[in-house]
Amino acid sequence: MAAPRTAIIDIGSNSIRLVVYQGPARLPAILFNEKVLAGLGRSLAQTGAIDAEAMAAAEIALARFEALTREMRCDTVRTVATAAARDAANGDDLLAIAAQHGLTVELLSGEQEARAAGYGVISAIPGADGIVGDLGGGSLELVRVRDGAILQHASFPLGVLRIAALREKGGLDRRVGKLLRDAGWGGAGKGLPLYLVGGSWRGLARLDMDRTHYPLPIIHEYAMTAETVTRLGRTISHLAKGRLKAVPGLSTGRIPTLGDAAAVLTSLLKHLKSRGTIVSAYGLREGLLYGALDERTRAQDPLVVATRDEGRRAGRFPEHGDLLYEWIAPPFAGESGADARLRHAACQLADVGWRANPEFRAERGMEIALHGNWVGVDARGRAMIAQALWTGLGGSTASAPPLPLLASDLDLRRAVGWGLAMRLGQRLSGGLAGPLQRSHLSIDAKTLTLDLNSEDQGLYGEAVEKRHNALAAALGRAPIVTA
Repeated sequence: MAAPRTAIIDIGSNSIRLVVYQGPARLPAILFNEKVLAGLGRSLAQTGAIDAEAMAAAEIALARFEALTREMRCDTVRTVATAAARDAANGDDLLAIAAQHGLTVELLSGEQEARAAGYGVISAIPGADGIVGDLGGGSLELVRVRDGAILQHASFPLGVLRIAALREKGGLDRRVGKLLRDAGWGGAGKGLPLYLVGGSWRGLARLDMDRTHYPLPIIHEYAMTAETVTRLGRTISHLAKGRLKAVPGLSTGRIPTLGDAAAVLTSLLKHLKSRGTIVSAYGLREGLLYGALDERTRAQDPLVVATRDEGRRAGRFPEHGDLLYEWIAPPFAGESGADARLRHAACQLADVGWRANPEFRAERGMEIALHGNWVGVDARGRAMIAQALWTGLGGSTASAPPLPLLASDLDLRRAVGWGLAMRLGQRLSGGLAGPLQRSHLSIDAKTLTLDLNSEDQGLYGEAVEKRHNALAAALGRAPIVTA
């Protein structure tokens, strides 16, 4: 039975977006994602209302999105609206238009919006400890998160569409400082990272990635220092629009707000005293999904859940990843828990290259590890998983570009060991469960022992012996086979 499809239509102050999800409850895959930059909040500062052009754009978007959810046979459709609909004098007109197209809108309060943004970051970065900043068109939400919980939150009238007016008056920094102090948030981020949510801030990160020639085009968990943000703010005004349009992944509709987004972020970092920024690809929509989960499901590791789902879809034997992880564990018993979960994820993906041309299976595995839609993993972790798959799928024990730019030599050497162990387990078992369940790897100061049942002795052929020898050599041990 197919997993249910859930659609979220997010009516924001800058954009209206439809995202359709399907897959494991803890981390469903995105089947469809489309946004319309309707600009509902662009006239609020001047008139207090949504202008006619934005309202018309919103109606077209909502009609299309409702039709798409019907065509996709979504089991659940949740429509939410945030600051623009909340604050505009004619916000009720927007809700009425949605209702005419069969959509019942939940008008989120600033508190609900903040909590959803916080949960979105927790969902994607389970160990997050800092301040979540969600910059929308009409408002800025700040959320203190730690140990998977939301400790405090606040909403401020500092949406990116309001910033230009404050900058023109020369009072943005003073305004930000006063709002934070009055709400008890002055210095609240001292020594902590600020987790960035929102398209305009992600656009800043895209620009920085392009300017620094960052080797991995993945926005999630990309980090910027406060100095970098300040420098970007000074640079943007000197860049031609054509140059900005050439930045990969940077939405053209976000370009006009980049300078304002950088300005408010610079001021925010200063007054919060945060030590830097980390970008989150997940925000309000994913937070709504996460907030609806039970505690047991929330506790699942999002990286392992997602790689397991991918392994079951792309691999030959659905149970293979978890069995392989347990089977290769003994030689790596001294690893940290953080590295063990990366090894677990690598094992889930160990068979994803089997449909590729045999000459390119290693490349396929590395590409999936580096560029897959994973969360709960940074660039180093992606590189280590990629190295394990590159080696495990027959590439080599050397590191292919760009892996040495993303992880240390020591990290990559460790991942080579994972890959050699995965390669041994897969060759011995043929990808099946039985041989792994009946055999055992063990290690001591001198030997790497493969213990086989007498009925499985015939499995120890030339190809298995070669892989056993290779793993033993990498670990500095002698290979031994026992029955």
